[in-house]
Amino acid sequence: MTQTSSKSTTGGVQSVERAFELLEVIARAGGEAALSELAADTPLPLPTIHRLLRTLVGVGYVRQLPNRRYSLGPRLIRLGEVANRQLGALASPVLKDLVTKLGESANIAVLDGDMVTYIAQVQSAHSMRMITEVGRRAMLHNSGVGKAVLSVLDDERVQRLVSQAGMPPKTANTITTLGKLFTDVEATRERGYAIDEEEQELGVRCIAVPVPGAPTPMAISVSGPVTRVDDKFTQSAVPVLLAAANELGVQLVAAAD
Repeated sequence: MTQTSSKSTTGGVQSVERAFELLEVIARAGGEAALSELAADTPLPLPTIHRLLRTLVGVGYVRQLPNRRYSLGPRLIRLGEVANRQLGALASPVLKDLVTKLGESANIAVLDGDMVTYIAQVQSAHSMRMITEVGRRAMLHNSGVGKAVLSVLDDERVQRLVSQAGMPPKTANTITTLGKLFTDVEATRERGYAIDEEEQELGVRCIAVPVPGAPTPMAISVSGPVTRVDDKFTQSAVPVLLAAANELGVQLVAAAD
């Protein structure tokens, strides 16, 4: 009796792990994937993938599209919103410390499909400051946090996500070609931080760094008017940002254990 129960539990745990593995593959593909992609990206046999997808579709965590591809389902939205609020609460002290040390608004954003979503902000005390609404989504190619996130992804995924979302210009400074974006992303990887050089909004500069060890790609940033966020500010801000990102990464790893 005990052995049967143990096998059942082990099989159940394995099924849960495999189901989450499929969800992760769909997420990495930008939110939707074909059956062939799922089969190629996991060691699971097709009958197992079919069975798990039927279950996930049935409970609303996966949706089958008219073109037969599979996308993340609507029930994940509520889970994601709650998780983002909790992550924002965890990050809030780190962001407050950044604002205290650097004097500019601090943000954290996570990869969300083929864009990034801001999940927390602490505003600067300056009368002229950057205000970003929590929950707002931003493009990957023209935001500091977006480019910082791209820097930790492989080139194939960068191309897929950006091609999927498009590269519309927001200002005259916005990068609008993949070639220039890859040059910018490579520069970000080499120096360890990304710059939004008035690419989302004229007169505004943003410095961002990826969070190491995060369970999902994310970045923290400080932003403000170019009159204050200049080269001198950047030189002093980058070490502080990197230390904050490392601190947050350690906290996230500890919270996951």
